[in-house]
Amino acid sequence: MLWRGRRQSDNIEDERSDSGGGGGLGGGGQFQLPIGGRTGGGGSILLVILVVLAGWYFGFDPSQILGGGDGGQITDNSGSQDNGGAPANDEMKQFVATVLAETEDTWTGIFKSQGLTYEDPKLVLFSGQVRSACGFASAAAGPFYCPGDHKVYLDMTFFQQLDQQFGASGEFARAYVVAHEVGHHVQNLTGIMEKFNQMRQGMSEADANQLSVRIELQADCFAGVWAHYTQQKGILEQGDIESALNAAKQIGDDTLQKKMQGYVVPESFNHGTSQQRQTWLARGYKSGKLSDCNTMSGPI
Repeated sequence: MLWRGRRQSDNIEDERSDSGGGGGLGGGGQFQLPIGGRTGGGGSILLVILVVLAGWYFGFDPSQILGGGDGGQITDNSGSQDNGGAPANDEMKQFVATVLAETEDTWTGIFKSQGLTYEDPKLVLFSGQVRSACGFASAAAGPFYCPGDHKVYLDMTFFQQLDQQFGASGEFARAYVVAHEVGHHVQNLTGIMEKFNQMRQGMSEADANQLSVRIELQADCFAGVWAHYTQQKGILEQGDIESALNAAKQIGDDTLQKKMQGYVVPESFNHGTSQQRQTWLARGYKSGKLSDCNTMSGPI
């Protein structure tokens, strides 16, 4: 991805020095192992990994299960942070700021073509844990968008885990993660998110999960729309789209559940299967049209 030298967004809020990276389970999806609690000993390492992976997937804080909430420590500080919590080499921040700027330019143009005004989201960089308008979140929950404050939250060590544990390498795989969360912002601005929240009230858990899958697949499609226009700018290199599609595959519900527990439970899916995520990302990329991202009706 030819991102260097391009405009960087000013809508970055760097809270890494304020987000308490040294406590709890730091590292955005890095699944670092707490030591000294109830999980010491080599025989329990697999259990720890599975619990932390489950925390990222289902959105809860694994330290509450692992007993790391009262003084658990972090191992594998491969992020190389200084005392302020910011990495010594901040090239990744520049990358994220550039990707965010590209999403701003693309969605501003799309909204303008429809007689609308795009509101740029803020992207908050944090380390370990953070508070948002949607409440407190551990980095183990992974990157997320909060409709309450129109902000994307990201612990960048998630990118490292995406590469090392999920096998989803490449800069455009990382760009896809950011673009997907911005896709949720687009849903928020266009009222889709509000309708989703209204519809799922009173639903059974299984039905709410099915609706959530549709919302997540649409965000994938919106990320594909952004990739379509990014390709037209000549920013993408050979293999970039393939790396994004591979990332979509690796974080599909069925693939994650197989890694976590060895079998899948389709009624618990809330992001979509690997095939679905790849299909909708590719659909948005191929057409570049929002009208082709209607996941709320018909088969998905």
